[in-house]
Amino acid sequence: MDEEYDVIVLGTGLKECIISGMMSVMGKKVLHIDRNSYYGGESASITPLEDIYKKFGMGTPAEKLGRGRDWNIDLIPKFLMANGQLVKLLVGTGVTRYLEFKCVEGSYVFKGGKVYKVPADEKEALTTSLMGLFEKRRFRKFLIFVTEFDLENPKTWQGVDPKQTTASKLYEKFGLDNNTADVTGHALALHLNEAYKNEPCLDLINRVKLYYESLARYLKSPYLYPLYGLGELPQGFARLSAIYGGTYMLDRPDAEIVYEDGKVVGVKAQGEVAKCKMVVCDPSYATDKCKTVGKVIRAICILDHPIKDTKDSLSTQIIIPQNQVNRTHDIYISMISATHFVAAKGHYLAIVSTTVETSNPEEEIRVALDLISPIEQKFVSVSELKEPTDDGSTSKVFITKSYDATSHFETTCADVIQVFERAYGGKFDYDKVQNTDHEM
Repeated sequence: MDEEYDVIVLGTGLKECIISGMMSVMGKKVLHIDRNSYYGGESASITPLEDIYKKFGMGTPAEKLGRGRDWNIDLIPKFLMANGQLVKLLVGTGVTRYLEFKCVEGSYVFKGGKVYKVPADEKEALTTSLMGLFEKRRFRKFLIFVTEFDLENPKTWQGVDPKQTTASKLYEKFGLDNNTADVTGHALALHLNEAYKNEPCLDLINRVKLYYESLARYLKSPYLYPLYGLGELPQGFARLSAIYGGTYMLDRPDAEIVYEDGKVVGVKAQGEVAKCKMVVCDPSYATDKCKTVGKVIRAICILDHPIKDTKDSLSTQIIIPQNQVNRTHDIYISMISATHFVAAKGHYLAIVSTTVETSNPEEEIRVALDLISPIEQKFVSVSELKEPTDDGSTSKVFITKSYDATSHFETTCADVIQVFERAYGGKFDYDKVQNTDHEM
């Protein structure tokens, strides 16, 4: 402990492990500390099954659920976009050598009380029962516009100024109705609320383009999921950090940040102080520099069946756009199964999540729970969403945000890059960690 480091990272959640790995690759001397005896923090995968029952005070699992060690249960459910930022980081840093992935079998959207497959290409756009005949044709034209759009070539803009025309006006241009806008904005572009409609449409175009570029890689859906659960991701980046000289210390429950004149000088644990130039941490290590901006409810549900109307998919995502259920925030369902080595054979894990809006959070996800029923066992948690109030410019303490309710990693990666850039003092360059020998 009695050494000096460029950076000390507190917490081994995915965000902190990614930053630790990136800092190590870029030549920084890193010490990584966690109060827990295991990797992953909030984004850990819990195994065996008995431990998740113990965590939620639910007694012991039924014998029909099989061997406890066959279960790896994510506390924070997320999928990876095949062409998204996290995959770029995994491939660029070579962390993929430690992991195996499966493509998620389907991407669905809730409309009018039913679940529909999100059209996977222009052909499906014309055959989907999600919309009527004329709407299908308009939607197909919109998809062709998006896939052919090139910011550097104004000839592809079709009279749209991507930095001035709002997303709402773009929908109007193609004559898309409100239901199609719901599918596009929330199931394809993965926007969190309706605010995007009043913003320049370039972001919408890029997000839909990312969805279809990701989809083109595996055809079934644009999403990937690691075998043995998401807990493998932080461990992969932790290995990367260790390879490049990073030092790890787990089981340090008393770890606390030490300041002098408002600026960090080190971290104290077990009576010793490790000196450092900066600290990167999750909100739980610097609560005095964070504010609560909301809450997230998550319901981990054990099933003995695939979700109905998803073609018996062994893995799937369902997005319930907020307009469909008179809410402000979308509801997400992520479902995985024994094929990913996260559940015993014949069983499935469906995780429902959303941002809390009322004093009765579980009732807010009732529509999703009804969709996936019957449920064998359910573990419900409500956690606070925290954001830093200190940008770290003076204190040199750089704090990540809590994990939101989304079922994908795009917002997670955006936060990682923002924190890294504040701490590192410049734009993050994928090329600096890129190694073309790594493949997904």
